[in-house]
Amino acid sequence: MADEQKDYEQLLDNVYKNLPEKAKHSGERFETPKFEYFTEGNKTIVKNFKAVADKIRREPSMLIKFFSKELAVPAEQQGERMVLARRLTGDMVNSKLEDFVSRYVICKECKRPDTNIQEMGHGFRQLVCESCGARAPIKG
Repeated sequence: MADEQKDYEQLLDNVYKNLPEKAKHSGERFETPKFEYFTEGNKTIVKNFKAVADKIRREPSMLIKFFSKELAVPAEQQGERMVLARRLTGDMVNSKLEDFVSRYVICKECKRPDTNIQEMGHGFRQLVCESCGARAPIKG
């Protein structure tokens, strides 16, 4: 029995040594995109809003609602841009984007961004991971 265990461990060691470098580390680390913004009068305009929404695979309307609620400011989409009716700093806007990504995009179990949101009825939604299958309720 001890010899079988030793052989098994040796086989595992050999397999692990022969794995390609990419397979050993699931290394692909998701970088939260950054908003490109500028202020015009007392408005903050996010130039790459639609591109960021596409990259994180979320509906622009969901992002608009989140920013409007979190920053207590009217927000609207104008073509590819988002217009926030208040002068805001870039740190504030990008910090809120990171909050959004951690709440509504990143899987709570495997920390990957391969997720989608499922409506469960009665106002309940859950984050479903396409990589590991984990499910987590979403608040808000």
